[in-house]
Amino acid sequence: MIQLGLHTDNWRPLSQSFEQAVEKIAATGLKHLEFAVIHGQNFIQALGYDPGVSLQTNPLALRKYLDKKGLQVSQIDGSYPMMGPNGSAFGVQYVQQTIRFAAELGCPMVDTVDGAFEIPGLSLDEVFRITCDNYRQCLSWAEDYQVVINVEPHGPYTNNLDFMKRLFKHFDSEYLRLNFDTGNSFIAGHDPLEYLKTLEKYLVHCHIKDVSPELAAAVRGEETGIGSSVVPVGGGVNAENIRKCIAHLRKAKWSGAVSIECHGSDENTAASVKFMRELVKANPAKAK
Repeated sequence: MIQLGLHTDNWRPLSQSFEQAVEKIAATGLKHLEFAVIHGQNFIQALGYDPGVSLQTNPLALRKYLDKKGLQVSQIDGSYPMMGPNGSAFGVQYVQQTIRFAAELGCPMVDTVDGAFEIPGLSLDEVFRITCDNYRQCLSWAEDYQVVINVEPHGPYTNNLDFMKRLFKHFDSEYLRLNFDTGNSFIAGHDPLEYLKTLEKYLVHCHIKDVSPELAAAVRGEETGIGSSVVPVGGGVNAENIRKCIAHLRKAKWSGAVSIECHGSDENTAASVKFMRELVKANPAKAK
């Protein structure tokens, strides 16, 4: 059963709060959402201009609030870059505390990524060793709290399929899995469906992003990730790839949540939800 949701980060370019994003998501009739967390405090978020949630928030109060809105959290976006020395210094504690927060909230998984660029002065093998050290420290928390850690293609290492296969095989853990992203895999130069098929056995959650023709022409194959699509899902050059990916998941009878990531204008949101509902309408859940 494919379950549709929206990421509150869609409303970050509009400088809107978490509560405003929740209202918009609830109004679509979808039942799932995803949000990013802040490790500490950020005055922009505190002033209501960022739809993230501080890890110092009371998770039980947050769960009650979302219950009243009829919403479930499919995943928490704890995406401080995990690869390399900065991942060791900052990413590990960020993800550990996100796991704790997810467990208290009743959320089943936490998303992680690498950075946007290769780490200067380190070979691929050196980065892999550090990455394994970092995830090992987080996986003990994941196992204790029974919260899955996902790895999302977003940078040069996670868009390296050999690196990703090596990482998943190294741990062979049910608590280290894949959050697939249609937009990031496409902008990095992959065929999204082929990327998905290669790591399908690890897939538990998806991000669905389209890509504008202008952005694809300017940076495809040169960059490895984008925050969200400025065009509605289904309105860009990645639409056919998204159709193929969803059709493949339906044929495989895959069950899980997918978060729509697009600029959060009312028009973009409505068009994206409509497009995705039509793709999954043959599913008995009808995208609820």
